[in-house]
Amino acid sequence: MKAFLILLIVALIASSIGFKKYVYFISLGYGFSISAIGITLLILFSKELTMGTILLSVLFIIYGIRLSGYLAYREIKSASYNKTMKKEIKDGKGMSFIAKSGIWVTSALLYACETAPVLFRLENKKGTDAFALIGLIVMVIGLGVETIADLQKNKAKKVNPNRFVDTGLFKLVRCPNYLGEMTFWTGVFISGLNSLNSAAAWIFSLLGYLGIIYVMFGGARRLEMRQNRNYGSDPEYQRYVSTTPIMLPFVPIYSVEKHKWLVA
Repeated sequence: MKAFLILLIVALIASSIGFKKYVYFISLGYGFSISAIGITLLILFSKELTMGTILLSVLFIIYGIRLSGYLAYREIKSASYNKTMKKEIKDGKGMSFIAKSGIWVTSALLYACETAPVLFRLENKKGTDAFALIGLIVMVIGLGVETIADLQKNKAKKVNPNRFVDTGLFKLVRCPNYLGEMTFWTGVFISGLNSLNSAAAWIFSLLGYLGIIYVMFGGARRLEMRQNRNYGSDPEYQRYVSTTPIMLPFVPIYSVEKHKWLVA
């Protein structure tokens, strides 16, 4: 529990940037938190590290740097994105400090829980085994899918900023970046499966994994609603959404808009 509390404190510090701008709790603060947790794991368990656990921790650092760097670049460079987001995301100006603090603590707890499987692997000195190796492979695949999807979307939007993206990985699913995110955290969860030897370890790890899956489907719902408003009258868009799964390849789930419980 001591090590988990340390990760939670690290996440609280890294995500506190959200007090400057509300959305940073779940964007830049997210990336900063995961990178900071990766660094913290390398420091806390420096004497127990193996090649596998080093790579798991380093992937957290790479993941966080990629995410926060991409988000910062998009916010700075993309005027159209900023204009859209001002309509879609609350600025938090009217939110009380107590409400912001609740979001801050909840977000930081989620980040600590997401990374918990690797923490418990290190705590229990499981080293590098099949679970760690499979988890690493899945994490790399997820990070690759997420990165490629973001690059493909940026390229397509430069060519035609007013059209929905249906090229590259977007032919496979409508939210490939969210698919990559879920794949990455699936790998993290797999990496710690044989290290969860207590009820608390299972609870923290499941909360993190199921929590991020919920957040991703909530994000897909928001994106679907926004795209329906922007492109709903376009026959090409209607064909695209009726034939391309929203999140999971080859799984015929084409819409989550009606699922109001996905409020993330």
